[in-house]
Amino acid sequence: MNVHFLVHESYEAPGAFEGWVTARGYQATYSRVYLNEALPADAGSFDLLVVLGGPQDPATTPAQCAHFDAAAECQLIHTAILSRRAVVGVCLGSQLIGEALGAAFDHSPEKEIGKFAISLTAEGLANPKFSHFGSTLDVGHWHNDMPGLTPDAKVIAHSEGCPRQIVEYTPLVYGFQCHMELTRDVVELLIQASEAQLRTLTDHRFVQQPAELRDNDYAEMNQKLFVFLDKLVADYQAG
Repeated sequence: MNVHFLVHESYEAPGAFEGWVTARGYQATYSRVYLNEALPADAGSFDLLVVLGGPQDPATTPAQCAHFDAAAECQLIHTAILSRRAVVGVCLGSQLIGEALGAAFDHSPEKEIGKFAISLTAEGLANPKFSHFGSTLDVGHWHNDMPGLTPDAKVIAHSEGCPRQIVEYTPLVYGFQCHMELTRDVVELLIQASEAQLRTLTDHRFVQQPAELRDNDYAEMNQKLFVFLDKLVADYQAG
């Protein structure tokens, strides 16, 4: 298995995804677009495409962020889906999947930063890839927006602050608005990149401050992510 990561910023790191790749003995390749590394020319070089988060949104233009080309990333995602590759998007990545499939992103009702519960929908509870999640699970969050829904999309999980936390677009394509890949190291990078902003958000009910963020235990959700990814790979390999 070759897993290709689209990384938008140094502090929006793959985190637990890399731990899973290493533990399974898979290969990892990267497009670190913040370093102006190129996107793959096509989907032939990877089995799983993981599109990570970032402070951008799909409407961000190259004039606003020179290293981010939403149209090019959507084209790669669309090509990967048509090529029957597995695709997982996180936060911005989930929104780009929706955009690639013709579903515009939207603003979430609440800003969420920290570790809060998501609840599985009836579709989620019936989906074997999420049978190990239980009916609720505490996961990481760091977002303002949420992915769009295609006519065939299934909402797998929601939270009190966001109605679209996990979306199944196809049995091989998933958008995670939540951040199950967060580790303490990645959270520290995010805090360092946004500590001043966090201090302005004390009136938001779903925003934790740095001390709380550092104190969270992210290990359980990381392991739940690993099992989901194993199930996704099994479906991919089954053809």
